[in-house]
Amino acid sequence: MSKIEKFEDLIVWREGLDLAISLYKELIDCQDYSLKDQMRRAAVSISSNIAEGFERHSNKEFIRYLRIAKGSTGELRTQIHLSIAIGVITNPVGEQLLGKTRLISAMLQNLIKTRLEKF
Repeated sequence: MSKIEKFEDLIVWREGLDLAISLYKELIDCQDYSLKDQMRRAAVSISSNIAEGFERHSNKEFIRYLRIAKGSTGELRTQIHLSIAIGVITNPVGEQLLGKTRLISAMLQNLIKTRLEKF
């Protein structure tokens, strides 16, 4: 396995960025500006925190930011459930987004576990 030299090489970062882009596109016409803003911020927070933690060049700090990213994933998942329930997002689209958040959350948990083993 090769050494990861930049956060852009992390698959979980790319998945997080892809999720944020998909969410931005899905919510482009949403009139609930408060919910739209909160969801966008939570989505952007995932890949942003992965990048920030990586750039700190400290395993302890990286793990801390991965946990923050994982928390943002849970926050976004809750907001997606709400959006489906109130009709902001259709059920099929919502289920696809929920699946992405579950995948990212699992990837983050595995990365955290791997990094903790280095201590």
